[in-house]
Amino acid sequence: MAVDHYENFPVASILLPARLRPAVEIIYAFARSADDLADEGDAGVEERLAALAVYENGLDQIAAAQIPDTALFRELAKVIADYQLPLQPFRDLLSAFKQDVITTRYANFNLLRDYCRRSANPVGTLMLHLYGAASAENLRDSNAICSALQLINFWQDVAIDIRKARIYLPLEDMQKFQVGEDHIAKQRIDQAWRNLMQFEISRARSMLISGASLALRLPGRIGWELRLVVQGGLRILECIEAVDYDVFRHRPKLGKKDWILLFWRALRMKAAPPGLHEK
Repeated sequence: MAVDHYENFPVASILLPARLRPAVEIIYAFARSADDLADEGDAGVEERLAALAVYENGLDQIAAAQIPDTALFRELAKVIADYQLPLQPFRDLLSAFKQDVITTRYANFNLLRDYCRRSANPVGTLMLHLYGAASAENLRDSNAICSALQLINFWQDVAIDIRKARIYLPLEDMQKFQVGEDHIAKQRIDQAWRNLMQFEISRARSMLISGASLALRLPGRIGWELRLVVQGGLRILECIEAVDYDVFRHRPKLGKKDWILLFWRALRMKAAPPGLHEK
């Protein structure tokens, strides 16, 4: 999952085993602070890239078994050593954050999915390693879930992203459905926009459901956590559909009633086919 927009999904919640919370907090601090270097404040492109290069140097120091220069990376080095975490997911995150600094459009879905592979999938990969459950099958399904959640964030945040001069809807898809950038700039909701959003939502939903069986395979708290994550993503898609795809004026956000529904659906997942739920 991407490191932003956590308000919709239960990450590092009370369901997370206490023994893992310090490690997750350090990983989150790394990802969150690096993401802020790419996104927040008034720094220019070169300054942002230079700041992210410092983070890359920190990972290089860890890889070389050197003592990192900063407290954050010294703590991260300990977590990586204690849990034998791979370094590549951290490097992938930095690669995605650097891309955010310089890339504001995506020509097609394959390029966008490659971005998701580096911006979202590493979080799921690291969580599976922390739990000692990083099998090939689990990693495959985790990648599907994490990429889908990243896409869902994009679809609900079209209005927020355009204020940063970014469009994550693939340009190829926009052209196919005859949606121009002026649709976004002018917040125009017409049939062309609805058709595009229906297509993108269907793709994200299918991807999320394709990995949902992971939530049923993983035991204990992590399984319940992931069931809520999956159901949270599916619920956001329903909320976008409920406002007739007008994410400009009605950004979906889960409320108390939604969480009650999510818990019910998470319980139902135990007996239902993977990823399915009642509407």
